[in-house]
Amino acid sequence: MPGQSFAGMKVVIMGLGLHGGGLESARYLAKQGASLTVTDLRDEKTLSPSIEKLETGNNCRIRYVLGRHEEADFRDADMVVKNPGVRPDSPYLLLARRIETDISLFLADNPARLLVVTGSKGKSQSASALYRALREAREKGLLPGGAFLGGNIAVSPLGFLDRLGPTDDVVLELSSWQLGDLRGRPLLKPRAALITPIMRDHQDRYRSMESYVADKRLIYQNQDSSSVTAAWDDSWGRSFLAETPGRPLLCAERPLAEMIAGAWITGPKEAGYARPWENTGGAAVVSGRVLKVLPETVLVPGCHQKKNLLAVAAVLLDLGLGADFISSSLGNFPGMEHRLEFFHEGRGVRYYNDSAATIPEAAAAAIDSFDCRLVLVTGGTDKNLDFSPLAVAARRARDRLAAVVLLAGSGSEKLRPLLEAAGLACLGPFDNPDTAARAAAEAARPGDAVVLSPGCASFGMFLNEFDRGKKWKEAVLQLGP
Repeated sequence: MPGQSFAGMKVVIMGLGLHGGGLESARYLAKQGASLTVTDLRDEKTLSPSIEKLETGNNCRIRYVLGRHEEADFRDADMVVKNPGVRPDSPYLLLARRIETDISLFLADNPARLLVVTGSKGKSQSASALYRALREAREKGLLPGGAFLGGNIAVSPLGFLDRLGPTDDVVLELSSWQLGDLRGRPLLKPRAALITPIMRDHQDRYRSMESYVADKRLIYQNQDSSSVTAAWDDSWGRSFLAETPGRPLLCAERPLAEMIAGAWITGPKEAGYARPWENTGGAAVVSGRVLKVLPETVLVPGCHQKKNLLAVAAVLLDLGLGADFISSSLGNFPGMEHRLEFFHEGRGVRYYNDSAATIPEAAAAAIDSFDCRLVLVTGGTDKNLDFSPLAVAARRARDRLAAVVLLAGSGSEKLRPLLEAAGLACLGPFDNPDTAARAAAEAARPGDAVVLSPGCASFGMFLNEFDRGKKWKEAVLQLGP
């Protein structure tokens, strides 16, 4: 619906939230003259940062219904814009005539080239590395237009929609919830779809892994041979590449056969290589060339980060960028806040914030990323997940795991007996980050790394994983130099 108008429409924003989606939806619709009701189950005090931003520079009168929802608002509205965290079977949504999200509103009017990333873990690192390389390519005059980043990375693309043109690139990170909200609508057609490895997650929301992955599959349903889909060489990834209408790019930890396009890396200290598609006589064929697209050493520790960057390299190569540029740009990617982020060194101990590790497999990957002695700060709220991958990684690293510090929560209650069975003593659980940071610092000695990598959800003690990461960093910095 290009050029859609919302002037005079009665619109309900369901879930203002604190990450920008509801806020930018409200701003976007207010500018177009919609009559807005903003409703959220959180109270005014909790939502005050978003409310203050919404009220600043906005001349449209907005009605707020906070701490509750009212059925009449949903029955009477011309349109409801839902937060992705709202379940699609919400009884309030069943009353709505039309349901949109900030992503669907954006896609309906987006004129730019679209590059979309999803998966279980590594989405934000991959999306950010892709965006950074595209921005750097434009700074070097290799591409026209501009580069933009939004989606599940706490930046709504509605905030930059009015600045976009056909020569621009938009990188969107989309969660399974955001993709699921697009089901049955032909709005999403990415030039490149990148799917990071699938792991067990959100089983408190989905009936099964299959239903969770079914939403992930929506990323490529509207692609064609002008597009590519990149995925990893595992059972889920191979199923994606077998059914995508786009050209497949296989990413693997082994060299690929000559007739397979994609990229590979054979070890954590090895370079990454790719075999691209190329256009011959108007048809796409697998190239006979093998190109080095990733250096032996990157800035963020761990093989999982190199795997993230390798898939990004395969996509960038398909977009026409040169292998030397790709290798240099990705080799200098500094990583992201809350994702194995090095932020402080005190008394010879290095401190990391990996708060975005919200599933056990992600915390296991963090453990495997270090060769030095390690103090692990982990645990939190359970999402009906299996904690054995974290326990297995901890057992494997037992000789260099100086201490395990637990944060309070239902996940820690499940994790503790697994760790103790592996012969690991646990400190805590601690019900605030200050006491956890002190316990971790006391257990560490010069040369050690202290890593917050929870493997759990943040709810209960924190607003979200970003709040958890910020409070962890504040707690560590309060310990002094």
